[in-house]
Amino acid sequence: MKISIQLLFVIILGSIIVACKSSVKVEAKNTIEGYTIDELLYEDNFDKVDLSQWIIETDTLRNTAVKVDNKKLIIDVDCGATVWLKDKLSGNVLIEYDRMVVVENGSNDRLSDLNQFWMANDPNNLNLFTRNGTFSQYHDLELYYFGIGGRSNTTTRFRKYLGTGERYLVTDHTDPQYFLKPNKTYHIKTVIYNGTTKVFIDGEEYFSYTDSAPLTSGYFGFRTTKSRHLINNFKVYRLK
Repeated sequence: MKISIQLLFVIILGSIIVACKSSVKVEAKNTIEGYTIDELLYEDNFDKVDLSQWIIETDTLRNTAVKVDNKKLIIDVDCGATVWLKDKLSGNVLIEYDRMVVVENGSNDRLSDLNQFWMANDPNNLNLFTRNGTFSQYHDLELYYFGIGGRSNTTTRFRKYLGTGERYLVTDHTDPQYFLKPNKTYHIKTVIYNGTTKVFIDGEEYFSYTDSAPLTSGYFGFRTTKSRHLINNFKVYRLK
């Protein structure tokens, strides 16, 4: 059987291309929604009874406790509480952790307020950490905020606090699919990248906001009011 010169050339060229492709090693990148993870900045698995890298703001009431137990951060409060990471974050970062709202027989158990502050600053005070956990005391800060299942599990909202007392409402979900389920562990990811913030709950995008005047540095805090939360596997990554 005779093979034309043209066909032979195509066969040889195809073999070379396949061989080249086989010899190239494809390096897998660790990405989250297109953003590449660069390095781990902070990690707390709460495997030690140590809250030295956290600052707790809450009333010291009889039925209020913020502690580490059984490798989890426990926020069990009958009032407002914010637990701040003591180091300021800046730039493009990914924040992730696991969190459950416990509803059993505890005196503070209430299906509500899986909340978070981030990129928080006090425009009137270099020291952010001057409050007792009362929610209204944070209204004059600059920050981003989300509340999953707020107001006894009837709202899920994203806001930007402008530092003037005004709290700009970005998103208000009223569909029950965005509300909390009791005793369910949620994996929460917050991506801050080049002026856009995205929040994912169990891989589903709950919020996305591209800010024309983005907050590019500030403090992160777990936030809630009258409820019991279990938190672990906290990590912060630099993104590029």
